[in-house]
Amino acid sequence: MMEEIERRRTFAIVSHPDAGKTTLTEKFLLFGGQIQVAGAVKSNKIRKTATSDWMDIEKQRGISVTTSVMEFDYDGYKINILDTPGHQDFAEDTFRTLTAVDSVIIVIDSAKGVELQTRRLMEVCRMRNTPVIVFVNKLDREGNDPFDLLDELEEELKIHVRPLSWPIEKGARFKGVYNIYEEQLNLFTPNKQMVTERVQVDIDSTDLERHVGEGNAAKLRSDLELIDGVYEPFDHQAYLEGRLAPVFFGSALNNFGVKELLDCFVKIAPSPRPTQAEERSVKPEDPKFTGFIFKITANIDPNHRSSVAFCKICSGRFLRNEPYYHVRLDKTFRFSSPTQFMAQRKSTIEEAWPGDIIGLPDTGNFKIGDTLTQGEQLHFKGLPSFSPEMFKYIENADPMKAKQLAKGLDQLMGEGVAQMFVNQFNGRKLIGTVGQLQFEVIQYRLEHEYNAMCRWEPASLYKACWIESDDAAELEAFKKRKYQFMATDKEGRDVFLADSGYVLQMAQIDFKHIKFHFTSEF
Repeated sequence: MMEEIERRRTFAIVSHPDAGKTTLTEKFLLFGGQIQVAGAVKSNKIRKTATSDWMDIEKQRGISVTTSVMEFDYDGYKINILDTPGHQDFAEDTFRTLTAVDSVIIVIDSAKGVELQTRRLMEVCRMRNTPVIVFVNKLDREGNDPFDLLDELEEELKIHVRPLSWPIEKGARFKGVYNIYEEQLNLFTPNKQMVTERVQVDIDSTDLERHVGEGNAAKLRSDLELIDGVYEPFDHQAYLEGRLAPVFFGSALNNFGVKELLDCFVKIAPSPRPTQAEERSVKPEDPKFTGFIFKITANIDPNHRSSVAFCKICSGRFLRNEPYYHVRLDKTFRFSSPTQFMAQRKSTIEEAWPGDIIGLPDTGNFKIGDTLTQGEQLHFKGLPSFSPEMFKYIENADPMKAKQLAKGLDQLMGEGVAQMFVNQFNGRKLIGTVGQLQFEVIQYRLEHEYNAMCRWEPASLYKACWIESDDAAELEAFKKRKYQFMATDKEGRDVFLADSGYVLQMAQIDFKHIKFHFTSEF
C-alpha cells in the first residue's frame, strides 16, 4: 500500500484565463503517451480540440467551463491532473477542486505577469499551505524581463521563489532554456508536435558560445551568478510546506520546457497528504477506506443523461462492488462501475488508492461535500457554497417541456455551480450565480443537453443569505415582516433575499438574535 501511495501525484493546473493551462495539460498527456497529437484550444484549421475541453460550449468558446480530471502513468509515477477553468465566473469550481489536490502548478503569461484571478487562487493555496510550482509560459512571444517577473511573483503572490530553469532571450530571439535543476542546456526549435533537443553543456566551457553565441553566453553566465547570489538554494522542505515556489520557463504551445517541468515535478511534488476531517486527521496509510465528493458533473455522457460524482480517496483501498457507508444518508451503497477518467472518456476500474480520483455513477444520492467510509462517522470540511451575487428569475419558454426543464435544473444545480431558490411569496424560481457567464452556460446546456427552453427575467436583488435563530418567535416575526423576500434553497432552508445593502444592514440591526450567513456551511 505504501508503494502505491508514494507513486501518486495529484495536482491542479490553475491560472488566469488564456495563460495556457489547457495547452500545458495537453502536452503533459502527450508525454504520458495518452494522446498521439496535442489538440488546440482555439482551433480553426485543426479539427482536434483539446482533450480536457470536451463540452460543446467549451469547444465553441475556446474556454474551460468545468474542471476535467485526467490520469496517466509517467516514469513509474501515477499522475492525476485536474485542469480547472480560469474564468472568474467559474471560480467556485476551481476553489473546490483545490481541496482535492496535494499540489498546484500555476501558469503565468510572460507578457501579462500576475493577474487578478491568479492572486485569488494563490490565497486559497496559502490558506491550505499547498505546495506551488510556477510555470512562466509563452516565452516565444515578447514579454517581461525574467528578473522583473520573479520580483512580481514574490510581491503579488507573497511567496519566496527560486528559478530552476532560465531563459536565453525571448520572443523572436528566443534561443532556449538552461535547466538549472539538471545543469543542461535545452535548445529551442519551434514545433508544436515534436520535442526539442537537449545538450549536455559545461557552463564554463566554450561549448556554450558555439550553441548560443558569445553575447548570450556571457549574459547567461552573469544571470546565473546573479541568481545564486540573490536567491537561496532550492530547499525541498520549504517547497513542501508551501513557503517556496520553484519557477520554470518555457512555451507550452511549442512543447518547450514542459518535459523539464514534468521531470522535476514528479521528483519533488508531494505524494498524498493527510486530510483534515472534523473528527480527526485522516492519513493516507490508514487501513480503512475514506473519501469525499468534491464535484458532480451532470450529463457527462449525453446518451444516458447520467450524473457522475467525483470522489477523492483520502485513505485505504477502494474496491469495486464492496459496501461503503454514506455518512449523510446513513445508508450503505455498492458501486458496480466506478470509473477513472481521461476527461470525457472513462474506463471501469477494480481498485483505487489514496490520491486517486474516481467517478461514481450518481442517481441523486450525492451532494458536494458528502463522505464515504467503511462505517466510521466522518465529516470532511472546507467545501463551501458561496452566496451568489447575480440573480435572475427562470421561466419555462416551452410549456410542453416542463418535465425536461425540471430534470435539467435539478441535475445542473446538483453540480453546485449555481444555486436555485424558490420565492415563498409567489413560488417563482430564482437562479443565483457568482458570474454573468454562468447564465449563458445554464441556458445553453438546458437546451442542448436536456432539450428544454428557458428564458431569463431580471431580478434586482443584492444578496442571498441563509438565516437561523434560537429565538423562534423573533424568527417568525422576521419571516412575516419580510414575507415577499423570503425563499427556500433546495435543502428547504430559509433564505433571505435582500434587495439592497442598506436593507440587509437594517435587518441585522433590528433583529439582534438572527444569524445571517453568507456561505451555506454553518
